[in-house]
This record gives sequence, C-alpha cells and structure tokens, in this order.
Amino acid sequence: MKVSCLQENLAKGLNIVGRAVSTRSMLPVLANVLLETDNGRLKLSATNLEIVITAWIGAKVEEEGAVTVPARTFGDLVGALPQDRVDLVLNEQTQTVHVTCGRTEANIKGIDAQEFPLVPQPDQDSRIRVETAVLKQMINQVALAAATDDTRPTLTGVSTHFEESKMLMAATDGFRLSLRSAHIPGFVEKPIDIIVPARALMELSRIASDDNDAVYISMPEGRNQIVFDMDNVVLVSQLINETFPDYTPIIPKNNLTRTVLSTAEFRSACKRAEIFARESSHTARVRIDPGDELSPGSAVIAATSTETGDSVAPIDADVDGDPIEIAFNVKYMADVLSVIDTPQVALETTNPMEPGVIKPVGDTDFIHIIMPMHFGR
Repeated sequence: MKVSCLQENLAKGLNIVGRAVSTRSMLPVLANVLLETDNGRLKLSATNLEIVITAWIGAKVEEEGAVTVPARTFGDLVGALPQDRVDLVLNEQTQTVHVTCGRTEANIKGIDAQEFPLVPQPDQDSRIRVETAVLKQMINQVALAAATDDTRPTLTGVSTHFEESKMLMAATDGFRLSLRSAHIPGFVEKPIDIIVPARALMELSRIASDDNDAVYISMPEGRNQIVFDMDNVVLVSQLINETFPDYTPIIPKNNLTRTVLSTAEFRSACKRAEIFARESSHTARVRIDPGDELSPGSAVIAATSTETGDSVAPIDADVDGDPIEIAFNVKYMADVLSVIDTPQVALETTNPMEPGVIKPVGDTDFIHIIMPMHFGR
C-alpha cells in the first residue's frame, strides 16, 4: 500500500471512526483502525463489535493494500503532524507503516488486515431516506430517555417504527418516556419494528454532517443489523433482539391543568434548582397557580438542600385549570427542555401522583412524559 492524503482530512476521518474503537476487548486488532485503499480513496474503519464506523477520505493511491494500525497511537501522531501532505507506505513483510509528513518521519507497527472483522456493506436496494436534520433532532429528543445501565438491555435501546410515510422513535428508562414522530419522504410498504441501541444513535447524531441532506437506512436480510449510509461515512449497528414494552398505557389521555411557559425561562429555573436538588435524588417541586383577574398565572420551581441552601424560581405562565404542586426529577426536566427549540413549552398535569407531560407549543411531533416523585409534607 502506498497512499498520500492531506493531514487535516486524515485527522478528520480518524476522529469520525475513532469512537467505535474497542477499549476493553481481548482481541488486539479491535484496538486498531483499518486503513484500506478503495477506488482511489482511503477507507478507514473501526469496530467494537457492537458498531462499525467507516469513513472515506480523498487520497492519491499509488499502490493498493490494507493494514490495521493502533488507533490511539496513529490518531495522536496524525493530530501532531503539520497541515501538509501525509505519505503512508506499508511494508507487507513487517506490517509496518512508514509515515512521512514534511520533515517528520515515523514507523507504526500494525496487524494484518485479514484479522480485522468483516466490514458490512450497505444495502443499496431497499433503503429508507430520512433528512439528516430531522433524524438528528429525533435522536437528540428521544435517546436521552433511554436507560444507561445494562440490567434491562431492552431499555438501553430506542424503539424505532417505520410505516408508510411515517417514522416513530420511543425510549424509556422506566422514569421518563420520549416519543418523536416524523414524516419521511419515501413509502415503507411493510411496517418495520426494531430496537436500535441508544449509544449507536448518539454516535450517529455526532458524526452525521449537516452537509449531507439525507441519511439512508437499510436493514440487510438476516443480519440483525441496521446500516446508516451518509455518502462518505457509514455506521453499522447491531440491533437489540428483544420486544419493547408497550408504553401506550403510560401516556395520559387528558389533563386537569395545562401550563404554558417560556422554554428558556423554564430551562434556566430547572438548571438553578438542579444545583440544590443533587443530594435529594434531584427532586424539585413545581407549584402552579392559575392566578386571578389581578395577578397572572405562575409556576414556581423550588429545590432545597439541608447542606447547601435552596433555590426558588417563579416564572410567569399561562395556566388553564386547577392549581397543583407536583415533584419531578429536575435533571430530567432540564434534559428535555434543552432539546426543545420552540419558544414556548406546555406542561400538562393531572394530580401529584400522575405523570407530567411536556410538549413543545406548536409542534405535535414530540411528547415527553416524566413520572412524578413523592415528597413528604
């Protein structure tokens, strides 16, 4: 293999695939990144056996070939090189890559590319097209509600449903539920129900470039995998082979109080309350008052710490319904408010023992449900 490319392109490509490198595997090759020539470009791949990320960068290929090199060593070296042309020459006998950039020279010992796991190819025939901006927003609004511990593997995933011209994502950790639907340009004849690991989707959101209009999704037959194709970057993830719990009974059918607030003010109040709520399981009280003819409605977000003090933040609100005091995990509130981009948000409540529902005002595609916390009088 004999290849030349620009340092900045190589560094960018390594940054994209680097997060898929395994840090805990018994297989040494999984700590490596695969370098491979491919139709006049340089292909970079990394995997931890749960996800595979592949990126292609422009290159001048003089001799075809492939090798794997230690991802951390190679990434650190390329990051420290000057912004100039990088020449890579593989000695096949020793599996060593000679790196030249300007006056800098280095040798990196690699492992034969044959030992690297097979990199899956995207299915070009039956692909679902989703706009990049829409998919990234869906992931950001839903994946935050997925469980992070592996005691219930199903809940670490995002339930993803395709049907006709609609896509629906749902995630829950048992304390909150996020639902986001979107219109997709194509038409899916047979409904598809899969569970995609939330970690894989977060990586996808990180690497999906806004320069790409669309992400193409395919599920190759019999492989229990999902492939996200973005022109010069492909992410492949294993699917979670379980049944997602039925969350429809959790969704409140009606409410007794609907409170409309400024999203920014509500977010700030929750973040301030979170500072004092840390030692009490992140519990904050939300007291809602409809007001009267003389005074406007309000919501007060309050948190108390016996050690450090308290925070009380009143916000003007448009309240339709009964007064209520209800406790929530304020970290969860801050999480969801940080992924809502409408100026106003609605909090719908029934009673202190029933879930609260957060909806962006003017956007019917997103709904977030938070279970209440119990507080002593």
